Amino acid sequence: MDRIRVEGLEVECVVGVYPEEREVAQRLWIDLELGLSLEAAAASERVRDSVDYAALVSQIAFLLDVCRFRMLETAAITLLRYVLAPPAPGRRRAPVDEARVKLSKPDALAGAVPSVELRRRASDFSYVVEEKPFGTVDVIHETRHVGVYRLNLAPGGVIPLHVHRQMEEAEMVLTSGLLCQGEPAAIGSIRRWPKETPHVYENPTDTYQSILCVDAPRFIPEDEIEVAGAPGAIVPENGFPLRRRR
Repeated sequence: MDRIRVEGLEVECVVGVYPEEREVAQRLWIDLELGLSLEAAAASERVRDSVDYAALVSQIAFLLDVCRFRMLETAAITLLRYVLAPPAPGRRRAPVDEARVKLSKPDALAGAVPSVELRRRASDFSYVVEEKPFGTVDVIHETRHVGVYRLNLAPGGVIPLHVHRQMEEAEMVLTSGLLCQGEPAAIGSIRRWPKETPHVYENPTDTYQSILCVDAPRFIPEDEIEVAGAPGAIVPENGFPLRRRR
């Protein structure tokens, strides 16, 4: 099996169970390995026949930041479920057959670096796909504290103006063509929605468009409350900073 490896990444995020770890971000090292066939990509010289690893590691960094995992084990299995999920509707990439992720906390112990390493095959996982008026929702993973979802807006689909009163929500735009709050939403842009902030997405294109969504706590159907009026004013973040391990 062919391999794509991304090694030596470092992010700062909240991860840990102890009170002091819940308040301050700490360094986390990430090593990722994907097992797949790269023969088609070698022949076509097109990214769509491989995996866009630059976009993928940005999405992984987003998940590590907004999910605020309590255990490295939980973080690792969530990331594996994400990278092994089938492509979103209308998207093309090489199927990933297996993946390995290693997460390390270099500042957790004096004189040692604790880590966890998990490997899974795509066949180890199954995914719930929910039909919605705007398209579909892929349930990537739900824990006791957060839910990770991929929202797929069909051509012409609209997620109506709504608020959340219980959930905190953060979203990363995965494709190019969506409107958020009536304005173009750049691919890779991130929005963190405070409670009671009205927000809306529209897909004016003729292809599916997708959003990576994290809810804390995990999705509560009755907390998706449609409202009237104007969308809230939110300044999006332009992607997530990545750096090489120090």
